[in-house]
Amino acid sequence: MRSDNEGAGLVPAQACTVSALFDLSGRVALVTGALGILGRHFCRGLAECGASLVVADLDAAEAERFAAELQTDHGQPCLGLGCDVSDEASVEAMVAHAVKTLGGIDILHNNAATKARDLEAFFAPAEDYTLAQWRDVMAVNLDGVFLVSRAVGGQMIKQGRGGSIIHTGSIYGEMGCDPRIYEGSQYLGVAINTPPVYAASKAGVSGLARYLATLWAGHGIRVNTLVPGGIESGQNAAFVERYSARVPLGRMGTPTDLVGALIFLASDASGYVTGQTLHVDGGLSAW
Repeated sequence: MRSDNEGAGLVPAQACTVSALFDLSGRVALVTGALGILGRHFCRGLAECGASLVVADLDAAEAERFAAELQTDHGQPCLGLGCDVSDEASVEAMVAHAVKTLGGIDILHNNAATKARDLEAFFAPAEDYTLAQWRDVMAVNLDGVFLVSRAVGGQMIKQGRGGSIIHTGSIYGEMGCDPRIYEGSQYLGVAINTPPVYAASKAGVSGLARYLATLWAGHGIRVNTLVPGGIESGQNAAFVERYSARVPLGRMGTPTDLVGALIFLASDASGYVTGQTLHVDGGLSAW
């Protein structure tokens, strides 16, 4: 078990063994978008390192089922909760329930994002993109990150023991897209691109992280952004080939590639890291 000051950036690294720096035993981690392409992998990684989990997603029943599975597999208390991160009341209720049940929150992973219900509208050309679609995506990808950060950050300040907040960003929030890789490319049978709203929302996520990092540093709360490159998740062969050709390591990423980086940012191993964007992109941003 940790002391109240561990995880707040107040314990010198030399006071711990290297393995202890990555130990999350005794801490509570809340993950939004926990049932998504990456979310389940993130939850398992945190649980394997000893954290208790709040599994938050729109589907309350599946969140409860997955939380029970994690608890059985790893032995830590895990709680599944339904939450719409774009809804202020839903977020406040979720955080209050988590704190009442598990005693506090030490790690927040803002991982919820949306591609919207209508993929054709989501992937519409920029010059035809509707304001309604823009606002639907922004409500989850950026408003949701703000609402959950506000609620959990306030709770962390009350607890007085610091904490770590990680936002999931995107390489396209940090650099422009290359339209050439999308020629003949599809995702789940729909022609794809990088929508302007996705790039803008993820750029906003990184900017918000830097702001909150400086705002809450005095409370021992660290805020960073995990920036994945392209993750293979149902794109057709044409896209995978074109994207991989742009990456120095020659391939798209996998969920496993990101879990270690998340554990680093969540744990005392990154106790002197805040306000940063950690790129896990196979070297794409290094060109």
